Amino acid sequence: MNVLLIQPEGVDLYATLLKSETSRGVLRFYQPDRLAYGIRIRTASLGSALALVSELRWYIQRYVEEVLFEPGEGIFCSFGLARQIYERDAKPASPWRYRCLYRIAGDHMVDTIWMDEGTAPETYADRTEPEDTLLEVWCAEEEYPAG
Repeated sequence: MNVLLIQPEGVDLYATLLKSETSRGVLRFYQPDRLAYGIRIRTASLGSALALVSELRWYIQRYVEEVLFEPGEGIFCSFGLARQIYERDAKPASPWRYRCLYRIAGDHMVDTIWMDEGTAPETYADRTEPEDTLLEVWCAEEEYPAG
């Protein structure tokens, strides 16, 4: 299970977290990976990933644009859906209805593209640039915009 913390424009999240003695202490067992747009932290389980996010809550509120969970290679889910999975209120399976694309240009997120049911990320190529990083994110029903 990976936790992905996406930084806002103008923030070097990796450097920011390593500058603080408190966040260094929280992360000391995890060895986070620096990404162009944030950091990835490997954890043993969804429960430990949620606990880690809770411990980093102060830093997340100030220095993080989005928190994602990656239960499997290339499958990302929102905080709301991760919490529902942990509490056994949701059991996502492909094809998941509530999805969006996070469009990342360079070192920060620039857009959220809400996907229609049954569409593939390629459907939205006219709203992205070839050099963008696109993350397909599964969301909780409550997070998905109505209508």
